[in-house]
Amino acid sequence: MAYGTVSADIIQSSVPGVSLGAGDATMMKNRIINGAMVIDQRNAGASVATSSGTSVYTLDRWQAGYTQTSKYTVQQNAGSVTPPVGFTNYLGITSSSAYSIGAGDYFFTKQVIEGFNIADLGWGTANAKTVTLSFQVYSSLTGTFGGSLWNNAGNRSYPFTYSILSANTWTQISVTIAGDTTGTWLTNNGYGISIAFGLGVGSTYSGTAGAWAGAFYIGATGATSVVGTNGATFYITGVQLEVGSSATGFEYRNYGQELYNCQRYYQQINAVNSPFSLPGFSGSGNNIFTVWFFQLMRATPTCTWTGSAPLNYLSSAGGGGNSVTISSWPNIQVSQQGFRFYTSSLNGQSGLVCWMDINGYSGQWAISAEL
Repeated sequence: MAYGTVSADIIQSSVPGVSLGAGDATMMKNRIINGAMVIDQRNAGASVATSSGTSVYTLDRWQAGYTQTSKYTVQQNAGSVTPPVGFTNYLGITSSSAYSIGAGDYFFTKQVIEGFNIADLGWGTANAKTVTLSFQVYSSLTGTFGGSLWNNAGNRSYPFTYSILSANTWTQISVTIAGDTTGTWLTNNGYGISIAFGLGVGSTYSGTAGAWAGAFYIGATGATSVVGTNGATFYITGVQLEVGSSATGFEYRNYGQELYNCQRYYQQINAVNSPFSLPGFSGSGNNIFTVWFFQLMRATPTCTWTGSAPLNYLSSAGGGGNSVTISSWPNIQVSQQGFRFYTSSLNGQSGLVCWMDINGYSGQWAISAEL
């Protein structure tokens, strides 16, 4: 072999068992975000009540769904049990009553995976890939538990079951699912795959485990109802969805990367007392202020302000110390990168540098582009 050339045979043999173009199965293999339950931007470890609406976000990327309110609570590390080896956090669910499930009832915790992150699975085609769902679970109950995967249209679903044989013991679970060769599965920034763990699902939304169905099923027929026992607990962590017919070790991500992944869907911008301020400039008839997001959002988000004081404590100043007080966030324009808003101008002048201060009060913007 001449110098300056490399044999393809040498390249292939230098990495046993790996073919060129096969990809690195250890990078981004887990399609679940925050599967180790370490990020909790909204609640900072506080308990979340399922007391209004039909759903609520709990730990980052995890949503609680229900047809009846106040039947369970969700909290990071609820009950303060020791997590399984290799983990420091879990999503903890506690039943608040002994509720008898009706046919049309459902209770679950789920994560929706963005279409971009499952595009390579080829679901809905003849080349659909098999995936394996793995997780660690701990419950005060024993028996057969259920869950499901479904598409955006809710007309393709795969109920599954798993067993917890010992109460109050962490159990490693693995479920292999053949890829769906039919149906429509979004591969853009929309709703790709929903993965749900049932906490009590009525017959209307329960289907036969282990097979794809042309229906909307949230759980499996005959599965245990967590909300059917007052005080029952259901804890889960280490959730991973990967390509292949067997589970491999959990993909750990550093905290900063996982937080960044979560902030594509939700982030908080805290305005905590002085000296928090926003720079801006005075245009023709308006002061213009811009708030940039920590990263590009999945889609144009909603921006909601909550604060400990009325907004009329916010003021803008500039141009020789002049100021004007505002009582709301007027004329907000939102994009995937950030938002800007306008207040009345200072002395009707333009081209002045100005700023907005939080004078002794605090609040936050909740920025949401959840699926």
